[in-house]
Amino acid sequence: MARIGLFDIVGPIMVGPSSSHTAGAVRLGLAARRILGAHIQRAKIALHGSFAATYWGHRTDVALIAGLLGMGMDDERIPQALDLAKKAGLDYSFESRDLGDVHPNSVWMQVEGSQDQIALAGASVGGGRIQIFELNGFEVEVDGTYTVLMTRHRDEPGVIAEVTKVLAVHGINIAFLDVSRKTRGSEALLLAETDDPIPEIVVQHVQRVPGVMVVRTLPSF
Repeated sequence: MARIGLFDIVGPIMVGPSSSHTAGAVRLGLAARRILGAHIQRAKIALHGSFAATYWGHRTDVALIAGLLGMGMDDERIPQALDLAKKAGLDYSFESRDLGDVHPNSVWMQVEGSQDQIALAGASVGGGRIQIFELNGFEVEVDGTYTVLMTRHRDEPGVIAEVTKVLAVHGINIAFLDVSRKTRGSEALLLAETDDPIPEIVVQHVQRVPGVMVVRTLPSF
């Protein structure tokens, strides 16, 4: 049985009005920014289900943009996010889209920086909590409980072993490890959820592993 904490009952410290439609949306936008690892220049955002139906009243659009700008759930600037996005040169668009059999509070985002872009889909599941369930076309399960090391790498022998070896050398314990690929020998995605924060020196060492193309970290939140 899952344990329920006090903050799951009373809700997070946030700028409202809704923990699901506002606070959770901020976290989804912030997660996209952290995974991209850069200032976001362009964003295409598709709202699903309840997000699409009620976003105006709960300011879900404002919350998502706030997260893409790097704000947290309790940032007092959230209500001004659209104006701040304009000043920051963030080009964005919204649409409604049926994402299939997923949580009603779901969103798909494609965000682009100066050198890279990512596409992710996730849901706000209540109380400000989120679940990212797709990243660059790969099925994933990331909820912010653990620090996550993400790599895009060539699907070839030895890459995963070398990445996990780097973590072991630096004394970082892996709680969960998931590897996805679309076809054998193609690009693969590794997600290592760790019990410990991942310092920049570890990222640099992983980046030097032969076969690794991109390394990102997502702190727990």
